Amino acid sequence: MKQIKGGVAAAKGFYAAAAAAGIKYQGRDDMALIYSEVPCACAGTFTSNVVKAAPVLWDRKIVRESDKTVQAVIINSGIANACTGEQGMRICRAEAEAAGSALSIDPEGVLVASTGVIGMQIDTDKICAGIDLLSERKEHSFKAGDLASKAIMTTDTKNKQLAFSFEIAGKTITIGGMCKGSGMIHPGMCTMLAFITTDLAIDKKLLQKAVSSVVEDSFNMISVDGDMSTNDTLLVLANAEAGNPVITEENVDYVCFYEALEMICKSLAKEMAGDGEGATRLIEAVVVNAASVHDAKLLAKSVIQSNLTKAAVFGKDANWGRVLCALGYSGAQFDPENVDLYFASETKSILIFSKGSAAAYSEEEASAILGGEKVIIRCDMHMGGAGATAWGCDLSYDYVRINADYRS
Repeated sequence: MKQIKGGVAAAKGFYAAAAAAGIKYQGRDDMALIYSEVPCACAGTFTSNVVKAAPVLWDRKIVRESDKTVQAVIINSGIANACTGEQGMRICRAEAEAAGSALSIDPEGVLVASTGVIGMQIDTDKICAGIDLLSERKEHSFKAGDLASKAIMTTDTKNKQLAFSFEIAGKTITIGGMCKGSGMIHPGMCTMLAFITTDLAIDKKLLQKAVSSVVEDSFNMISVDGDMSTNDTLLVLANAEAGNPVITEENVDYVCFYEALEMICKSLAKEMAGDGEGATRLIEAVVVNAASVHDAKLLAKSVIQSNLTKAAVFGKDANWGRVLCALGYSGAQFDPENVDLYFASETKSILIFSKGSAAAYSEEEASAILGGEKVIIRCDMHMGGAGATAWGCDLSYDYVRINADYRS
């Protein structure tokens, strides 16, 4: 498997586009299209928030409750189309019908996604006009995918996309993806939109099984601020254009695809965590030797969700007590007298806590590690053989500034 240049338009038969519809933002693209020349098997996971945006309800019905194939996804930024009542669902229907007409496809095979301010209504005329522009501009090119990944951004500081290629049964398979997410991000399908395309041939039910499994160790293991969104959506489209024999069982071909899907999802998830609102560095919490995978996940998530730990990392303060405290309220049982804590970078690791008290470490050395672009907090529980990794970011002054005037 190798990384290649590209995003959602990298795989055979997939096109992308971006357009400025003026839905909320002015002077920038705020709509994106993903389009396949042929119908696709589609799988997805969605927010577990009880309050679900209209696009989530629309997509979930198509992806989870029908045998429909999918051929296009329409995405807008600026307005979330959440808490918008019946009008919100009418907007989804209008988008699907407009895309069906513009692209000459079945409207029932059009998915929609929105991100932005909750409670505002989307102007139907603007979004439908934007769909016409998207239809005219769609291309199978890196440029088109790159523009699409930028159009879906809200408070993100950079676009997030990547692609991989690998082989199955002598056929070259491509998988590409893009995502957005910077704030209101919390495990349990977080505030994020993510779209993955592949030219693989795979059974829809098996695709859904893979997606539902992979999300647990990727997107569901990140947190920026502990707020779970109304709009979280991960969609994976497979159009079978690579020509491999259809994967219908969990064989070696399935395992190969699963590994590629896991790699792209984890990569995009880490990019989102590192680009959290106001963030200056990525935090990776690695828990090893926990009593169970369940406990390992609880512990890792608790560390990256701790505002005090996040603030300490921002201040380059080796305040290991905050990490130990976060482990203690995670809900997992362990012996605090038998825990080892390490702060690490990609090249160096120092022991900071061991056997119930502080280790003999250099504050200057610890501060230098905490000042790097990526900070690894390693927690050895000495309870068993299970492990888990979660990703988050530091908490800076800018987080409050960004969210204090988000609607303006």
